[in-house]
Amino acid sequence: MPGILLETLRGKRADNVPVWLMRQAGRYLPEYRALRSEKGGFLDLVYDSQAAAEITLQPVRRFGLDGAILFSDILIVPHAMGQGLEFLNGEGPSLSPRLVDTALEVFTAQPQRFDPIYESLRLCRKALGPKVTMLGFAGSPWTVATYMVAGEGSRDQHVTRSLAYRDPQCFAAIIDAIVQMTVTYLRGQIDAGAEAVQLFDSWAGSLAPDQFERWVIAPNARIVTALRESHPDCPVIGFPKGAGEKLAAYARETGVDALGLDETVDPAWAHRTLPQGLPVQGNLDPLLLEAGGEAMARRVKAILDAFRERPHVFNLGHGIGQHTPIAHVELLIETVRGWKG
Repeated sequence: MPGILLETLRGKRADNVPVWLMRQAGRYLPEYRALRSEKGGFLDLVYDSQAAAEITLQPVRRFGLDGAILFSDILIVPHAMGQGLEFLNGEGPSLSPRLVDTALEVFTAQPQRFDPIYESLRLCRKALGPKVTMLGFAGSPWTVATYMVAGEGSRDQHVTRSLAYRDPQCFAAIIDAIVQMTVTYLRGQIDAGAEAVQLFDSWAGSLAPDQFERWVIAPNARIVTALRESHPDCPVIGFPKGAGEKLAAYARETGVDALGLDETVDPAWAHRTLPQGLPVQGNLDPLLLEAGGEAMARRVKAILDAFRERPHVFNLGHGIGQHTPIAHVELLIETVRGWKG
C-alpha cells in the first residue's frame, strides 16, 4: 500500500499530514558533515551512488520523515548536456563555457552522467520501507537556463533575462534542449524507483508576466505532459518560487499534480485561490525553523489549519538552512504529528 505522502500527492486527504523538508539531506546534519569530510567535494558525493544513497537516507532514519528526497543537484542536467560543471568552495557552482558567449551546438551530450544518479535511486528504494515515498527531482528549464547562460547563479538573473529579450529564438532553443534532456532524466529517475518528482524553479519570481508564461509555464507544461504519457501514476510537484499571484495560472496551465508554495505565500489566500482539491506543499519559512521556539510551533499550526480542507504536504518554503539546529527540526515534526485536523 502506498505511503501517506504518495497518497496525498495523488489527491487524497488523510487524517495525518505527511512531512518532508526540502534539502533535508545536507549540511545541518552531523552525519552528513562526517561523510563529506571523508568522501570529498559535493559533486564527488553526487556521483558516488553509495554515498548519495546514504545521504538521502540519513534524515529519514533520524526523523522518520514520510519522504526521501534524492541527494543530487539541478545542474546534473547541464552537465549531462555537455557543459562543464564544478563547485568552487565558498563560491557555488561554475559552468563553462557560458551560453551567453557560445552556441549550444558546441556541447557534446553525455547522458551516461545520469547513470550514477539512477543507481542512487535504486539503492534508496531498496533500503526504504514501503511507507516512505521516494522523491526524485530536476530543475525547471528557466532556472537551469539561468545557470547555463550566465555560468553561475545571480540575484536577478540579469544576463539570462537580457538574452531572452534580445534573442528569444536563441533562448527558446536552449529551453527546448533542457526540456528534452529533463524529460529523459526524470523518466529514468522514475524507472529507477522515484515514486514522485519535483520540478524546482527557484528563479521563477524574477520574470515579467509574459515572460513567465513563455519560459516557466509553457516548458513545465511540456515536461508534465511527457511524463504523464509515459508514467501516468507518478505525481509531479511544481515549485515555482516567487511566482506569487501567478501561482493559480501555473497550477492550471502546467497540469502539475501538486503545487509547492514558498514562504511568501499566504496559506489562506492560496487555499481560496488555487484549484479546488489541488494538493499543496509548504510553506514554513526556513529562517523561522532556524529560529525555532514557540513562534515556529504557532506558525506550523497556522499553516496546517489553513490547509485542513485540502490535501497538504507539510514542508518548508525553500531549503533547510545549514545552521538549523536538530532540535528545531524535531520540534517541527512533533508539532505536525501532534496536530489534529
